[in-house]
Amino acid sequence: MTAVGVIRGTTPDRRVVIPLLRRLRSGEGLADPLPVWEELRALGDVVPAPWGGYFVTGFEACSQVLRGRNWLVPDFDWQERRPDPSRWREPATREMTRTLSRLNPPVHTFQRRALGNLFDRGTLEAMRPRIAGHVTRLLDRLAAQLRTHGEADFVDTVGDRLPIHTVGQWLAIPAEDYPRILDFTHRQVHAQELLPTKTELAVSAQATLEMRDFFTRLIAHRRRHLGNDVLSGWIRYWDAQYPEDRAAADQTLYDLTMFITIASLETTATLLTNAVWFLTRDPARADWLRRHPEHIDDAIDEVLRYDPPIHLNTRYAADDTVLAGVPVAKDTAVHVLYGAANHDPRRNENPHVFDIRRKGAHLTFGGGAHYCLGMALARLEARVLLGELLERFPTLRPTADPAYASRMVFRRVTSLTVTA
Repeated sequence: MTAVGVIRGTTPDRRVVIPLLRRLRSGEGLADPLPVWEELRALGDVVPAPWGGYFVTGFEACSQVLRGRNWLVPDFDWQERRPDPSRWREPATREMTRTLSRLNPPVHTFQRRALGNLFDRGTLEAMRPRIAGHVTRLLDRLAAQLRTHGEADFVDTVGDRLPIHTVGQWLAIPAEDYPRILDFTHRQVHAQELLPTKTELAVSAQATLEMRDFFTRLIAHRRRHLGNDVLSGWIRYWDAQYPEDRAAADQTLYDLTMFITIASLETTATLLTNAVWFLTRDPARADWLRRHPEHIDDAIDEVLRYDPPIHLNTRYAADDTVLAGVPVAKDTAVHVLYGAANHDPRRNENPHVFDIRRKGAHLTFGGGAHYCLGMALARLEARVLLGELLERFPTLRPTADPAYASRMVFRRVTSLTVTA
């Protein structure tokens, strides 16, 4: 048994957690999850889950799980060892289990190294003018709607659109396909929830078929018309890795292209919309940041800390171990609660206060081998958007609170009505 930190154990009844989880998916919990996170943290750093396993709430304990080599992602092998593996054999679930986010070494190491640093400084600098162009065009659209109607939905007009324009152009995906990609992405994500219903799994299964058809056709078409784009480069690389096994090359290409595309959409859209919500709801805050644009990166980090786009991620113990004083048996699942960890007062003082100049810490991009691939790109999109939006719309204000999708894992703002 390996000890991985002694912080603060817990022995609450597993049933105590059930009403808290229900509140997280209620209208009240979606609008403001902070009280629920606080109550979960009060139960301990490691809290028994009703179905077995644990929720991890403390910053240090979560950090240890995300960065520790003895904590693995729930891959196919782990799923087949479950008492009821049928839960994991749903089409949409299996589709996502083949992606980078659910691969462990050595397969994960091989694929991640092959990708290299997707968004290094040179790549981002090359992408910046194109992102700036997308931002200007989308904000022109926002301005036109505000002039015509007096208000506009920021999510539909800008938030959802900037990420798909960015990654779509990067992969040379035709712009006419963007609405289709957004549509099946919003539906497929249900399978990645903690406890999806049969109805949600059915919706995800249909979306998975559409997703598979789209990206399979995209790769086949690009192979017939190779260019100098990123996807063409991936095709050349993986065809060379599997010179006598085109099916293996196609599968890897599909898994990578599909995952990197859809993973960059909802999470970034939520970051962008949250940033506009938290900044413009307080006119003084927005005005201060407009006059101090050097703090835009600080504002982005505070948005990521305060309301992370992903609220939960799962790992399992590779061996018998101890986490925050709690014995955790091999193969036991633990669910890292990003929001609870980011609001741990032992790590961030007065965590309930949104403070642009906090320079605090957050775990929103994960850690260790599965640190977010698109972190730098998401930051760049947010930085470019906020810089222009604050200048062009000094009086932009929300007219109502945001609306949220009823989810526990992937946070999604479905609408944010603004006026100017």
